[in-house]
Amino acid sequence: MAERTVLIIAYYFPPMGLSGVQRTLKFVKYLPENGWKPVVLTTAPTSFYAFDDTLDDDLRNEEIYIYRTAPKSADDLQSPKILKFRSYFIQRLGRAFLQTIYQPDRFIKWKKSALLLSEKIFAQHKIDVVFATAPPFTDFILAQEISKKFNVPFVADYRDLWVDNPYHFYATPFHKNYSIKLEKELLTTAEKIVVVTRHSKEVMLKRYGFLSHNDIAIIPHGYDPEDFYSAGKIKPNPLKFTITHSGLFQDDRTPKYFFKALSNFLKKHNEAKDVLEARFLGIMRKGHAKLIKKMNLSNNVVLKGYVNHSDVINNLLESDVLWLMQNDVVRSPGKLFEYFGAKKPILACIPDGVLRKIALDTKATLVTNPKDVIAIEHAIETFYNLWKNKSLPLTDNEYTEQFNRKILTNELSKELALATDL
Repeated sequence: MAERTVLIIAYYFPPMGLSGVQRTLKFVKYLPENGWKPVVLTTAPTSFYAFDDTLDDDLRNEEIYIYRTAPKSADDLQSPKILKFRSYFIQRLGRAFLQTIYQPDRFIKWKKSALLLSEKIFAQHKIDVVFATAPPFTDFILAQEISKKFNVPFVADYRDLWVDNPYHFYATPFHKNYSIKLEKELLTTAEKIVVVTRHSKEVMLKRYGFLSHNDIAIIPHGYDPEDFYSAGKIKPNPLKFTITHSGLFQDDRTPKYFFKALSNFLKKHNEAKDVLEARFLGIMRKGHAKLIKKMNLSNNVVLKGYVNHSDVINNLLESDVLWLMQNDVVRSPGKLFEYFGAKKPILACIPDGVLRKIALDTKATLVTNPKDVIAIEHAIETFYNLWKNKSLPLTDNEYTEQFNRKILTNELSKELALATDL
């Protein structure tokens, strides 16, 4: 039975889909096992890139309470709008426009209704601590105001960097300085800061000298073992060599270099054309999809489109090798840690940094630079030959266990307890 109550502020939350909701969803799922009653403050899901009703299965617990701000109309809720995943150029233009007008982001318009809903929440629950996850960074501003209004501590969970995020747009020095001011105020009032990587912690400590190492805890992304238990004993097709990528190619990430490497490999290994299948799970930009036909890969590349999370797990388990591409050291893609849960070999096209080391420590990962076509081709060939010989490497389970969502939520519960001085 939960003894303490945490208010969790998360604009992105199921039934919204995509990877951005997974971290918060799993924290909410496992907090009751750690003595916490989670009360979620989120939005009514009226428009997003993808929705996944199956995620509600993780929320079927009488100790979980979910409050949603009202939609503009009942029709919006009954027929949520699926947004188009536009080109990176259009995305950047839209982001630049919105971040010039709204600070810290366009979701600041949501804050008023969320703040009003918080009054109802505090009237119905004795809240011990507030936990806000961002982006959007409006979640932090909202948590800060709620903390002050109701005199409760709050914890800030950074899934991505704020001021030092290279994908944020600042129209003028004023815009950036204003964001720095907002973040500084937040960090001076937050009881604890949580980040997902050591890199993020180092960046924040460097910018804000008043922070100490003890002010920032690292709780990485992870995987939920129950997702894989429920999938049963799904195994790859022994007659197919299957490489799978899960998720979006956000911002300037692209499958182009992988496609080039795959095309080169297939030209040199004609027999592989009959057995190799590269699966892509998730929304694919039109420009990226066109590359498949351009490089004559239509017979070997399968675009599955967006699938619900349980189907993602099934596809991972049906694969021989899992691929990811990351072209910066700033972000930490959740898919890598979900790959750990599948216990599959990984082809990681990522630059030098913390993430590369994390991947290599599985003992079943080959790494290349993200744009090194020759190295990617050699990695595909290496895994292909290992597959033919039935000798693909096994992950170090003892190592990957540290990314178990149950363990990570236990770590969070301890940080929440420390924030409340209990």
